[in-house]
Amino acid sequence: MKHIPNLLTLGRLVLTLAVFLALCAGAVGLCDALAIYSFAFWGFVIAAVTDFLDGWLARRWQVESLAGAILDPIADKVLVAGAVVGLAANGDQIAALAGGLILFREFAVSALREVLAPRGLRLPVTMLAKWKTTLQLVALAAALLRLAPPPWLTGPVSLGVDVALWLAALVTVWTGVEYGLAARKALRAAS
Repeated sequence: MKHIPNLLTLGRLVLTLAVFLALCAGAVGLCDALAIYSFAFWGFVIAAVTDFLDGWLARRWQVESLAGAILDPIADKVLVAGAVVGLAANGDQIAALAGGLILFREFAVSALREVLAPRGLRLPVTMLAKWKTTLQLVALAAALLRLAPPPWLTGPVSLGVDVALWLAALVTVWTGVEYGLAARKALRAAS
């Protein structure tokens, strides 16, 4: 049982690759659009749920591991990046723009952590950053649903998807600024 959380994380990485490949296939018209986009949506939703489930199980069963601590944020970023690039490839300009901001922040904060780690400094995950991840996953899932929309996903609801994407980008950038300020403070205190 102690390996189940890490297996879920690895499964998320594999499923993310499948979602990305499905989005690529849809972008170039290799498959039935409805079927491939439905697969991409549901695959993304399942992968997003495992993001919550793996950490929850690891804490509940007290089997947190270094491998899980390393793999989980990587799997999160790969899931988000795969969805953003896949949506952009399918012509979703809002997802491409908002997603570009999201990805810039994600990689910038990862770089900050890499700079701080050799100095023995950490940037602990904040509660707002946890909510940021949830916002990203919900907004991207909604954007994926737009590729093969149910009849009710038109007009104002579709506009709501755009608002959710921009809200996720705004919160993501905000948390990036918070981490940047915290890193600067930590570096000054260590000097």
